[in-house]
Amino acid sequence: MAGSAVLEVNDATFEKEVLQSEQPVLVDFWAAWCGPCRALAPVVDEVANQYTGKLKVMKMDVDSNNATPMRYGIRGIPALLIFKGGKVAEQIVGYVPKDTIEKSLVKVIG
Repeated sequence: MAGSAVLEVNDATFEKEVLQSEQPVLVDFWAAWCGPCRALAPVVDEVANQYTGKLKVMKMDVDSNNATPMRYGIRGIPALLIFKGGKVAEQIVGYVPKDTIEKSLVKVIG
């Protein structure tokens, strides 16, 4: 499901891959049965390719991982959380166009 620039993350690897990351990280919370999630996937792939070297992009399947989505209060998917320095810097819920994601990224990355 994930493109080459997008990595899978799970409850076990979240701390190391996301919270301890030197770079900002965009995490896409999704599920296979979610239509808007599937529609957003190519947009997330584009963002990952565009921001290579400046941003890590990861996907988390909410059906396989309960602890992390619960910890961050994920109630609706798709949900994109942008982490910087181990904290949530931006949050986007629902299907949005690429420019909405980019506006949030610019705030975080500069």
